[in-house]
Amino acid sequence: MPDFYSLRQYVLVALLFLLGCAASRDVIATEQWFADYAAEVQQQAEKYNIPGYAMVFYQQGKSPVIYVYGKTHRGGEPITEDTVFRLASVSKTFTSVLMAKLVRQQQLHWNTPVTELSDTLGENGTLNPDLALGHILGQSSGFMPNAYDNLIEANYPLKRVLSQLAGLQPLCAPGECYTYQNALFGAIEEYFVSRNTSYHRQLQEQILTPLGMQTASAGKGGLLASESWARPHIAIARNRWQEGPVESNYYRFAPAAGVNASINDMTRWLQAMLLEFPTVVPEDVVEAVTTPRVRTSREVYRRGWREDLKDAHYGLGWRVYDYAGEVLNYHGGWVKGYRADVSFSPKHKAGYVMLMNAESNLINTTTADFWKAYFNQARHESLGK
Repeated sequence: MPDFYSLRQYVLVALLFLLGCAASRDVIATEQWFADYAAEVQQQAEKYNIPGYAMVFYQQGKSPVIYVYGKTHRGGEPITEDTVFRLASVSKTFTSVLMAKLVRQQQLHWNTPVTELSDTLGENGTLNPDLALGHILGQSSGFMPNAYDNLIEANYPLKRVLSQLAGLQPLCAPGECYTYQNALFGAIEEYFVSRNTSYHRQLQEQILTPLGMQTASAGKGGLLASESWARPHIAIARNRWQEGPVESNYYRFAPAAGVNASINDMTRWLQAMLLEFPTVVPEDVVEAVTTPRVRTSREVYRRGWREDLKDAHYGLGWRVYDYAGEVLNYHGGWVKGYRADVSFSPKHKAGYVMLMNAESNLINTTTADFWKAYFNQARHESLGK
């Protein structure tokens, strides 16, 4: 028969075990909706033969819930939490935060003229003198949408693309209308070069390293040097995919579309945007980049979103949605062979990311479906209290 102390120890262990089981059941019950959602996404991925993806749901105060699926490529290794993907235009969320930090440090101002950022734009054409840094990041330059993306995709060098852009006649005055751009972000690349540094270096030193984003990088070399990275896949027929080359074109405009990251890295990015690393990404920086600036009216008609998307704006490198009465900060990305989505709710302190190594339209609905399920769950829990 055990002595008193042994018996007490046994009872303590038993109680802790029972409490642990109860806590586990609570967590499982609370997040069952996400498990159901993830199972549905995987079912759709299998239906459309998606090569692979990674996604994370992060709720502040809880452990991130990460799901990975598929392989880096045919015959390749399974995708893991540290497998690196191209972020495409989700890179703009990083660029906006980096530039907001420089504004905070008074190295730049949102009204710094574009001609002072870029020697090429300063020397060529007759740009409106009011066209400024804030208009680049706020997608309100006034130029025709996606101006000279075709030159980027034809592998024209950055300087030549900017030279062409310098002579383009605008559709509206800076700040007056939403006109999405990639080429104009080349001015930011030139700004750093003129200061004897680079976008890659500043991003690494001011954001990626301080946040502990260990597998994140900028540039094609960063992707190819990754221990595990997802190869791009292009559709060749219905539900058939073929591995393609990693193209260099948009990497030349890295502030627009040149960042790489794993789902572990993107979890850190969500945490930063939810103000968990205030010395790296201060609250006023997040506020600056997610303040609505110009209405993006066509967004409300997006497939998968239009049922609940009531209004849409662009901030600085972030879209700002009124989604079923909730503020949602979002951005998507698409380059050849990859898709990416990042989003977070500042009110609910929650975020979601999906990275995919295929140009699949599946991602057109997955993020909207996630937030529909999340807000329904939040309302259900609120009513239950």
